[in-house]
Amino acid sequence: MKILLVSPCKDPNFKKSKFLMIPQLALHLIAGLTPPEHEVRILEEELETIDLEEDCDLVGISCMTSNATRAYELAGEYRKRGRTVVLGGVHPTLLPDEALQHSDAVVVGEAEGVWEQVVADVQARKVQRVYHQPSPSLERYIGMGNRRNTKKRLFDVVPVMTTRGCPYNCEFCCVHDIFGRRIRHLPVDNVVRDIEESEGKIFIFLDDNIIGDPVYAKQLFQAIKPLKIKWVGQASLSFVKDEQMMRLASQSGCKGLFFGLESVSQTQLKRMRKAIKEVGKIGEAVQKIKDFGIYFHASMIFGFDSDTKDTFADTLDFLEKNHISSASINVLTPYPGTEVFRSFKEQGRLLTEDWRYYDHSTVVFQPKNMNPFELQAGRLWAMKQFTQMSSLLRRLPDHLDFPLLHLAMNLGFQAACKHELRELPELAARLFPVPESELSEQRGIPLRSLRLTDLMARGLLRADRSTGN
Repeated sequence: MKILLVSPCKDPNFKKSKFLMIPQLALHLIAGLTPPEHEVRILEEELETIDLEEDCDLVGISCMTSNATRAYELAGEYRKRGRTVVLGGVHPTLLPDEALQHSDAVVVGEAEGVWEQVVADVQARKVQRVYHQPSPSLERYIGMGNRRNTKKRLFDVVPVMTTRGCPYNCEFCCVHDIFGRRIRHLPVDNVVRDIEESEGKIFIFLDDNIIGDPVYAKQLFQAIKPLKIKWVGQASLSFVKDEQMMRLASQSGCKGLFFGLESVSQTQLKRMRKAIKEVGKIGEAVQKIKDFGIYFHASMIFGFDSDTKDTFADTLDFLEKNHISSASINVLTPYPGTEVFRSFKEQGRLLTEDWRYYDHSTVVFQPKNMNPFELQAGRLWAMKQFTQMSSLLRRLPDHLDFPLLHLAMNLGFQAACKHELRELPELAARLFPVPESELSEQRGIPLRSLRLTDLMARGLLRADRSTGN
């Protein structure tokens, strides 16, 4: 059979900046699971245009919540053309009944243990509606070979994953619902083999927390040290509590880590049970990580119930005071399957269940201490201020070890911010229109933000872009 594996984009009319694209791994894993007698092609819509007439027998589509609507559109078009369509990924796992309305079958959870059966059933024309094997073993080596076709992004980064599962229960996260609460590992030897066969030089570990199991992490770092690679990943701030861990990570080629700081609110940090609960000590941790030659990328989230209009300026001050090079500045997104989604739905606080807007950047709920427009505008104000040229150049001397990465990340977020600013009037009109009479009553957002929100609410973004305000 001819098998087409598709990763849809959110919007075919606007593709992500290559600076910000996370390399695709899931479809390469599925290709590795496919029996060799079948012909497999991987298609990432962010990188190439989809030809719906392409000859194939089976179409596997993997999606998250934000691109689920696009996945459903593509699934419908392929089915009209007589293709068998199987949906999988985060969103179909969380809402399989919904996904089944748009496909011939759904893979719930992980592909190991079921994909070969899917292929066999499609070939025999005996497709089941749901395929699911909870917490499959990760002991088997799945060869993905040379993944040079992943190298269409900045820095030629190759994706790797070593663990699955998370024991924590963050209210805005659904990882434990997908991969379980027990951390499972790929054998270290398999990870080393995968890295060697990929023929890459720079890698990104897609684990939710590369140091979630400290014993395993140290074994992994020691094993990959001889490979002389460079890598980035994601970790919790508990990383700074183990100096041996930091040293091993650095020696193994770690050049950057993504840390979910999420909030500068003392109340929120304690509620999330963060490893470091005091904002002042977070600054110390940042410096300690940088001292080991590791680039620090922060993730911040606006929209918690403890947030006020002052939170935008407080967060910006924190990022600049601690010389943070780059940051993902997001809005709280109540993804299906999370505690916060269930809570907001029960409270009647969801503005929409149109999944296109569940994307980390769009307000889809009623905040507690401001209106949705203020949250949307406040986030964009912080993002714009942090990524503008004067700000990133002011911070550059603190990041001369990684000048290209510093500039690339910030310019990528800057481009995304400009796009969101252009789209905001239409977005606000659809989700949270604000009467002009209310604008003069807004309080608490910094003066520069009030001017920006005033322009945005009136649809005068052209003036904002032309003046650079």
